[in-house]
Amino acid sequence: MITTRQHTLSSNIEAALAEANRLKRPVIVSLIKKIAPYDPLSFFAMGEKNYAGERFYWSSPDGLTTLAGLGNELVLQTDYPSKERFRHIENGWKRFKKYVYGNHQGSNGTGPLLFGGFSFDPEKGQSETWSSFSSGSFFMPSMMLTKNKYEYSLTINKVVYPHESPRQCAVHFHKMERSVHRDGQHGAGKGQKQSECFLLEVASAEWLDAVKAATVSIKNKEIDKVVLAREVQLSFKEEIDLYSTLDSLQKEQDSCYIFAFENGSKCFIGATPERLVKKEGGTVLSTCLAGSIRRGLTPSEDLDLQNELLNDEKNLIEHEIVVRMIRNSLKDLCERVYSPEKPVIFKTKNIQHLYTPVRGYMKKESSLLHLIEKFHPTPALGGSPQQAAVEMIRDIEPMNRGWYAGPIGWIDSHDNGEFAVAIRSGLVDGKEAHLFAGCGIVEESDPAAEYQETQIKLKPMLSALGGNYHEQQ
Repeated sequence: MITTRQHTLSSNIEAALAEANRLKRPVIVSLIKKIAPYDPLSFFAMGEKNYAGERFYWSSPDGLTTLAGLGNELVLQTDYPSKERFRHIENGWKRFKKYVYGNHQGSNGTGPLLFGGFSFDPEKGQSETWSSFSSGSFFMPSMMLTKNKYEYSLTINKVVYPHESPRQCAVHFHKMERSVHRDGQHGAGKGQKQSECFLLEVASAEWLDAVKAATVSIKNKEIDKVVLAREVQLSFKEEIDLYSTLDSLQKEQDSCYIFAFENGSKCFIGATPERLVKKEGGTVLSTCLAGSIRRGLTPSEDLDLQNELLNDEKNLIEHEIVVRMIRNSLKDLCERVYSPEKPVIFKTKNIQHLYTPVRGYMKKESSLLHLIEKFHPTPALGGSPQQAAVEMIRDIEPMNRGWYAGPIGWIDSHDNGEFAVAIRSGLVDGKEAHLFAGCGIVEESDPAAEYQETQIKLKPMLSALGGNYHEQQ
């Protein structure tokens, strides 16, 4: 599948080894090759034998860019319980990406890049559910398939260490190359039969009480808005099929980001409609997605609900809080910022949202991870004011979010990349799954109505998992 001239590979390895020995530190060799069409989900499945627990999958809305990575060639992680975690990852990546050899000057989403994410609130403390997930964790894959529209590329990365032999390094690339040829394309994601499953709601009464407490605080002008999330647990009789789940999400939620991040036996997976930020060169794009209503059963009902949302004061207030925060954050880091005056409607299979894009042009001293540090959490996921909302969530929300509602995505060696907010998601571990959904609480919020909104937001993951659900008493 990939052919690299021997002298080109050898010269890149020799140059990298010379630099590694001179600096007395590891450097990166990265080679890219255009390939024939290859299903990214099949590529992801191909890695199960040799890379289970060390894989990721990422697909942008409408499948314009899809990445599937295998193997942890380089791991950067942090347990800092504050915003220092963003700088820790950025500084670690800067130290490596300065020294890259090979034909790594590829197109969007190729070459050496990091994929990973951050927890929502590292100060919440650790929970057993999320015990294997750091407050920030990223890895550069050993091998990665990239699909950009109709173009396919294979990237092979290698961290080269001082005193490593040229032969050892060359073996890595040949091994990756042969594994793609040998295993071929798998029949992944061809559908999953219904499996018996028990669904347990976690602390739903406590969550309703938290909504009531939040509305009181908002009425007392202690806070403007807070987002409260809740959890359900699923227990299947059979192992959850990740490939069928991803395939279902891809087909049913094609207007969303589809992601999967493996960490040992656990996989964080979801279909989120919410971009946090995308950076290409000096241009950045963020989107405000706050305020939602269900889809109609008929086109006429759907339009009526759309118009209801566009004129609903509670949802318009919630949306404007998010737009204002993102605009203000971009103004600090960008030369110019643009956004429409009014929101439009963004539709997914189950929900329609108020949507406003915000664009800016980065200052030279700013970076993608600097933007994420500034944005997270937006009022759409935390509330407003930011710090007061996070503290309230920490105190009254009856669960630990872990990576739910945190930033997840990728960044390349040129500081380009894209991050989404990890909502409409779940943590899968064998036969078990933990699913999460939240909603924005403002002064007019009704606990029962907000509970029903979370029910709607749970549907994409419930549907993709394909279970025959029974309520567990």
